[in-house]
Amino acid sequence: MGEVEQPPFVWQIRVYYEDTDAGGVVYHSNYLNFFERARTEFLRAKGIHQQDLRDKHKLIWVVLDMQIRFRKAAKLDDELQVTAEPTWVKGVRVGFRQRMTRVADGVEVATAELSVAMLHADNLKPARMPAWLESELTNG
Repeated sequence: MGEVEQPPFVWQIRVYYEDTDAGGVVYHSNYLNFFERARTEFLRAKGIHQQDLRDKHKLIWVVLDMQIRFRKAAKLDDELQVTAEPTWVKGVRVGFRQRMTRVADGVEVATAELSVAMLHADNLKPARMPAWLESELTNG
C-alpha cells in the first residue's frame, strides 16, 4: 500500500440556515456534504476536475466506506475549516482522513476516515488510476 505524506488541504465553509435542524445545529447528514466538498476542492486545487475525469477519461470516484466521529455540534453561522488528506493509495482505492474544526475556537467538530474507489464511468467496474493521477494524489 502506497503511503502518502503531505500536509492536509484546508477548505473553509460557513454554516447556513439550510444546513441546520430546528435547533440551529448542523443536521448530521450535512457533515457528509462538507467532507465531500472539501475532497472535491482538494482535487480541484491539484488540477483534477471530476467533470473532466468523467468526460475525458471515463472515470468516476465512489465512496466505499466512511467512519465519522461527531465530537461537538456545529451551529448556524459557524465558520468551519475542513481538511482533506489522502493517506494511502492502493490500486483503484485511495484512503482519506478528514477533520472539521470551528474557526472561532479551534474546537474539533467531526472527523472522518474513508476510502474511495475509481470506477469506469460506463460500466461501473473498478479502474486502476492513471499514473498521472496517482502521482498528483501522492506527491504534495
